[in-house]
Amino acid sequence: MFAMNEFFGGNAMRHTYFAAALAIAIAATAAGTAAAQDTVKIGLVMPMTGTVGAAGQEVVAAVKLYMAQHGDMVAGKKIELIIRDDGSIPDNAKRLAQELVVNDKVAILGAGTTPSAMSMAPISAEAKIPTVVMISGTSVVTERSPYYVRTCFTLGQQSGIIADWAIKNGSHKAVSVLSDWAPGAEAGKAFEQHFGQGGGQVLETLKVPLANPDFAPFLQRAADLHPDTLFVFVPAGQAGAFARQFAERGLDKSGIKLVGPGDIVDDNDLAATGDTMLGVVTAGFYSAAHPSALNKDYVAAYAKATGGKRANFISVGGYDGMHLIYEALKKTKGNTDPDVLLAAMKGMSWESPRGPISIDPDTRDIIQNVYIRKVEKKDGEPWAIELATFEAVKDPLHQAAK
Repeated sequence: MFAMNEFFGGNAMRHTYFAAALAIAIAATAAGTAAAQDTVKIGLVMPMTGTVGAAGQEVVAAVKLYMAQHGDMVAGKKIELIIRDDGSIPDNAKRLAQELVVNDKVAILGAGTTPSAMSMAPISAEAKIPTVVMISGTSVVTERSPYYVRTCFTLGQQSGIIADWAIKNGSHKAVSVLSDWAPGAEAGKAFEQHFGQGGGQVLETLKVPLANPDFAPFLQRAADLHPDTLFVFVPAGQAGAFARQFAERGLDKSGIKLVGPGDIVDDNDLAATGDTMLGVVTAGFYSAAHPSALNKDYVAAYAKATGGKRANFISVGGYDGMHLIYEALKKTKGNTDPDVLLAAMKGMSWESPRGPISIDPDTRDIIQNVYIRKVEKKDGEPWAIELATFEAVKDPLHQAAK
């Protein structure tokens, strides 16, 4: 449903115009005032409204929380945060990123969902703007610009691991129900590869429209195929609707194992699902129930900052994104030269609310633990409780390409 922009269609005239505009902007930045040099501008292009507006709101809430906790001065530089809403439309993201570079002269960008990150990539590459990918879980995104660095996840990290778990726990025949966009396709591909390698069979792959999804007919079709396992990927924010329709079809009592990446038990939705998702097993990199002192503090601070909302896996992509930016600026002593700043980001490691993470110096992708979690009730509410840990997981698709 998302159209690719002109940069992928070979519109040479616009490309030339844009390159010229960027050259002028970069020259103007170099000749900036002393006051401007004492400020580091960070431009976030996020979906604050539209189909996946909730995800952008969660990232921004976490970014602001990080700044509230750590201040707005780093290495003697004032941090200025500029937030732009792309409305969940990738062409908007491209335009807003260009405006942030040319007009606002940002030193760093933050990118959101896959379609928007893809559309922003030529701008990041052409202007040499380090860009932190805070939501997109599609592997190929970091290949679109040499200045992209990811602090969220890839779906391949989780989907292959849950397939392996399902095979080891008696699954033989599966049906995949996937949101019809690039992240869904990637999640399904990783699951199918691992499930097949383990001796399992994916009977059918059902693709659900991303906008205004009605899961009921797809769930009915899946039930009619009589699988022992249902692999599901829906984006954050749709898990609640999926859970309701899953229960309405009686699939929660059918004996079919429901598995997927962590998105389907998004902490922000999970509290409202009642008993529907109890027993569901997922592979995910973050749970609000992660039992570390750092995470407990993060969950409490996020709830206080957002009026009681649970921290979720989308939020930590923003929180860790700001950590990466702050620590890189400390390493460079405030130097925002793009290549110097990017070099500081590569290979960086730290303890996150999700556990230990690092940036792969070769792929600029995140390396992190992936946890097998089961939804259980704790203090009267459902939580994704961690059962097993796969340590330091790299993106499998990038690894396979080496």
